[in-house]
Amino acid sequence: MDLKTKLESGAATEREQIEAVRENGYAIRFIKTPTEAVKLAAVETDGRAIRFIKNPSEEIQIAAVREDSWAIEFLENPSEAVQLAAVAADGYAIKFLENPSEEIQLAAVGWDGLAIQCVKNPSEAVQLAAVAQNGNAIQYLADPSEEIQLAAVAADCWAIWFIENPSEAVQIAAVERDGSVIQIIKNPSKFVQIAAVSQDCRAIRFIKNPSKAVKLAADAI
Repeated sequence: MDLKTKLESGAATEREQIEAVRENGYAIRFIKTPTEAVKLAAVETDGRAIRFIKNPSEEIQIAAVREDSWAIEFLENPSEAVQLAAVAADGYAIKFLENPSEEIQLAAVGWDGLAIQCVKNPSEAVQLAAVAQNGNAIQYLADPSEEIQLAAVAADCWAIWFIENPSEAVQIAAVERDGSVIQIIKNPSKFVQIAAVSQDCRAIRFIKNPSKAVKLAADAI
């Protein structure tokens, strides 16, 4: 009797079942009444094998998403603990969740700020956490506040590229981190120019017709 037949007939011992699912997690689909140990071995081998398990316990669900976070796609109404385990392994797993809590959203963007693109109507706190982790996450935010913009350029000054009409304060914050950022700022004010060349005198090459004050600031470096 081959192994598949033994599994389907129930003739296989638990040890044989475990060995089978450790070889291939999907082998659990041939087992009619797998024990908790067999289920655990299956999802630890391949998280997506959970699709073949009826009413998996929370422990099994957590083990599955830890092995493959996107296995949460196959779970109906996963608990907060299961959701948290999934996004902690891969923030982008949040795209499979309906109405994730703010705690889950924060965990997702904490893993990768760019995961905010999968979050609908993120709160200010979630937006802030996202741009703090990756300044470029601001590109996925509609009308971010000045506080969010400042946090984004603090994390990555080049993130100003994704900000439409950044305020002077945001511009200054960006060039104070890297003066050469001024090259992507439209019509920078005198104060922004001075801040840029004060950070790096070579930034003056990106300024058209620099004023005497700007030249003096550059020369003072």
